Amino acid sequence: MYDVRYSYLLEQFSDPAPILAEIGRLVATGDFTLGKPVAEFEKRFAELIGVRHAIGVGSGTDALKLPLKALGIGHGDEVITAANTFIATVGAIAETGATPVLVDCDDSFCMNVDHVEAAITKKTKAIMPVQLTGEVTDMGKLMPIAQRHNLPVVEDACQGILSEFSGKRSGTHGIAAGFSLHPLKNLNVWGDAGVVVTNDDGMNEKLRLIRNHGMKNRDEISILGCNSRLDSLQAVVGNWLIGQTSEITRRRIENAAYYDAGLAGLPGLRVPPRRPNVKHVYHLYMVFAERRDELYKYCLDNGIEAKIHYPIPLYQQEGLKHLGYAPGTFPVTDRHAKEVISFPVDQHLTRAQQDRVIETVRKFCHGR
Repeated sequence: MYDVRYSYLLEQFSDPAPILAEIGRLVATGDFTLGKPVAEFEKRFAELIGVRHAIGVGSGTDALKLPLKALGIGHGDEVITAANTFIATVGAIAETGATPVLVDCDDSFCMNVDHVEAAITKKTKAIMPVQLTGEVTDMGKLMPIAQRHNLPVVEDACQGILSEFSGKRSGTHGIAAGFSLHPLKNLNVWGDAGVVVTNDDGMNEKLRLIRNHGMKNRDEISILGCNSRLDSLQAVVGNWLIGQTSEITRRRIENAAYYDAGLAGLPGLRVPPRRPNVKHVYHLYMVFAERRDELYKYCLDNGIEAKIHYPIPLYQQEGLKHLGYAPGTFPVTDRHAKEVISFPVDQHLTRAQQDRVIETVRKFCHGR
């Protein structure tokens, strides 16, 4: 339907035979729950991020929720996060019974750390920065604030595998971090899956209990937990792909730089600032367009499958009205909702496809 498509999954898995063969071997063992493939994937993921522990769970959302539960966060507590994030971040906080407290973003698409301290109250029990689009929150500013107020930091790094701030990888700043392996993430599987990482031995032990009903062993329950185990089948897929993650990241960064050069200086279009101390891994490639909705339609009409992330600010969604934020509370988030457009940036794009995107956008901006 589109000359430049958004989803690359058909290309990535054009030959599923090797993975299906691995799944066949798994079936022959009957090792379906927290077995050898899961342990192997956890070890390799921990090495990839550079942490002591990785705990496979059922989804990226659970990878955010379970660390909060391990910290004892619940009803009556508050957790600070970004106003422009995806619903999963706020949903994970709300599932613990805590109240999400939102902070506006800046043009990096991440939380504006200068606004965080004003959001801290006596009820604040944690801060959850979001490494949105593969960008990274200013962790150099955020961590001292968290330490000064004795608040744990749980990173939402679901979109930020291998991203870095000042040479320090996302997932290594706070007490724990959650990653998503959703099919369109930079490291992906064939359904929902997630990983929590931590360098804290106590957190690791508690997370492993929580994800498996709190079971110390087959017969003993240490704490109340839930069922959020990384599926062994998904671990097989993850093990097949994890060795490609660095190369996938390199290609996405290279593709983003090519877009940046090709789209720079166009009237009515603005490439976001690129901070030299951030390794942006481009889960999403987004730019600002003054006539965004017109450009979006123009791209679709001309064979370019663009996307909008996200057209309705999260705090203005019907399902979050109970948080009590009035329209206009977060002006940068509001502006992004009106101006941001996303273009395909994945590792399977050809230069010809990228040139097609650039030329289409140029024609629109120049009114041709």
